[in-house]
Amino acid sequence: MRGGFYIKLAAAGIGKNRKLYFPYILTCICMVMMFYIVVFLAGSEEIRTLPGGDSLQTMLGLGIFVIAIFALIFLYYTNSFLIRRRQKEFGLYHILGMGKRSLVKILIWENILTAAVSILLGLICGVLFSRLAELAAARIVSGEIGFGFTIEPKAAGMTAALFLCIFFLIMLRMLVYIYRSKPVEMLRSENVGEKPPKANWILAAAGLLILAGAYYLAVTIDDPLTALLLFFVAVVMVIIATYLLFIAGTVALCRLLQKNKKYYYKTKHFVSLSSMVYRMKRNGAGLASICILSTMVLVTVSSTVCLFAGTEDSLNRRYPRNITAQIYSMDEESYVEPVRQEIGRVLEENGEEAENVMDYRLLQVAAYQAEDTMYFDADAAAGKGVNVFSNIRNLYVIPLDDYNRTMGTSETLEEDEVIVYATKGTYDYDEISLENCGTWKVKEKASDFTGIGFESANIAASYYLFVKDVSVLQRIEAGEAEIYGDNMSEAEVYYGFDMDCPKEKQVEIYDEIQSAVTAMSGADAGWPSVMIESRAAESAGYYGMTGGLFFLGILLGAVFLFGTVLIMYYKQISEGYEDQNRFDILMKVGMSRREVKQSINSQVLTVFFLPLLMAGIHLLFAFPLITKLLMFLIATNERFLTIVTLCCYIVFALFYVLVYAVTSRAYYKLVSGKKEKEN
Repeated sequence: MRGGFYIKLAAAGIGKNRKLYFPYILTCICMVMMFYIVVFLAGSEEIRTLPGGDSLQTMLGLGIFVIAIFALIFLYYTNSFLIRRRQKEFGLYHILGMGKRSLVKILIWENILTAAVSILLGLICGVLFSRLAELAAARIVSGEIGFGFTIEPKAAGMTAALFLCIFFLIMLRMLVYIYRSKPVEMLRSENVGEKPPKANWILAAAGLLILAGAYYLAVTIDDPLTALLLFFVAVVMVIIATYLLFIAGTVALCRLLQKNKKYYYKTKHFVSLSSMVYRMKRNGAGLASICILSTMVLVTVSSTVCLFAGTEDSLNRRYPRNITAQIYSMDEESYVEPVRQEIGRVLEENGEEAENVMDYRLLQVAAYQAEDTMYFDADAAAGKGVNVFSNIRNLYVIPLDDYNRTMGTSETLEEDEVIVYATKGTYDYDEISLENCGTWKVKEKASDFTGIGFESANIAASYYLFVKDVSVLQRIEAGEAEIYGDNMSEAEVYYGFDMDCPKEKQVEIYDEIQSAVTAMSGADAGWPSVMIESRAAESAGYYGMTGGLFFLGILLGAVFLFGTVLIMYYKQISEGYEDQNRFDILMKVGMSRREVKQSINSQVLTVFFLPLLMAGIHLLFAFPLITKLLMFLIATNERFLTIVTLCCYIVFALFYVLVYAVTSRAYYKLVSGKKEKEN
């Protein structure tokens, strides 16, 4: 046979099975388009020149890897639906005299045609929409780019290479399947159901225990550092538990419903339950996949939307004043006051005044917490059974006078008393002991401290200790110095102020202050370190980071959504074809179309909405963990995150219902005999 014959058979096969192939090809096109756009933006010179462009491209670089892995797993997985549906067709070809080599040639050409159409159209769509994506990314980070149109050959080459590899792996899987299958088995494939998994009660119980463990981790972790360490552990546990529960748990659910005679012995329930039990192993895996993808969509979109919308609030938390200076010395006469005077000189030359001044002394030092005791020595802490990685704490010791001046209060303390303010965690004890320094009673726990700027970037929990006077601070400094030696922390002065001028002017003044302070330190070898920061100068990087995550979150959310919809569609279509003969027989023996539709609704509603419900439960228990993880990026407004997450779930649920309505209609048409002529 000539090669053209196999091409025609391959094209005819795709056309006749267009209900299966067209959604698959459309998804492949979208995957190719998304991947090209992300690669294009990650390497775009125009994006790099935007304010915060480097941060944006760093975030997009992560997206390249995520989309590549997801595309490989998802397309490889969904291809199994196509193979299963066409087993009978391949078996018939073989019985009629077509050898396995000929079948292989048909499949190779089908794969080549699918790959060619998907990659070509995906790249065309990617090129067409890349400019729109570039403009959207620039808008997100408040930048501007030109109106030129470019095609990036490197991005196109990477995209084509990736998806050629994916289609090659898919083709190998199809060829192995053909060579291992027997013609008779392929002919009878649609009539062979999957047996319920063995020991399903044990698997269901294991799923419940694993899920309970993951939920326990999510709701009991107190500090962001531990949350980061255990986040991926919890994710893996949730994925494993979800598959176990949907594969084994749904079987158990169906059996329980079968034992309920009032529920089971009804026309609309009897047929649907019998059908579900017959093939629940594969059905459960599909439902679990839908649940996991739905959860990924909800977590990705809600967290990135919250991050981006809360950028300004995060920026203000990190930089509580327009310009701040950390002077690593408390020597007022020699160093601190000269820095203040130099800053004042620069402001005066620019016609500006320092407003809302914040000026306090502090000692910042790391320690390891063992209940109400803070150890500076890691070995001593480890000897007390402390995990020195997850229990590290940042301590900030500030004299009470500075606290009262900053907060406008008039608190008083005894020598052995402190006021404690905790961030990214809580302090639950009545006393606090510092190794080699002493023990203090906690007089009260402060509800806020406005000068937390630099601390908000830390990943570990922090405790502010407001002590009676500077002598207590110096005593603690001396105590920790004996342990840390050359690595000791030195007391410092934190000085900040606002200005009534545009951001561009603030950046200019910041640059001048930076140059002036650098010149002062260059003239004196013993000059302490001075770090100057500007909110206006750093805002571009912040918006680049959060904007990049937001943009990437939308793209990944769209990719995961494609996967969810396609699995839902294939699940309904494949089961529709399998149930077609069964319902046809029931209609011939007297079952009406109305009863068929009721049975369909019973089957779908009983199980199909479980993924949406379970995704909501996953999201609910994951919320505390997500909140702590977002603290790494200084987005700590939990109420705002709650509102965003709830809105995302409602919108997704409405979309889910819409997809269900469309796919269940296609299922009903198949099982009730309303088939199109070409089928």
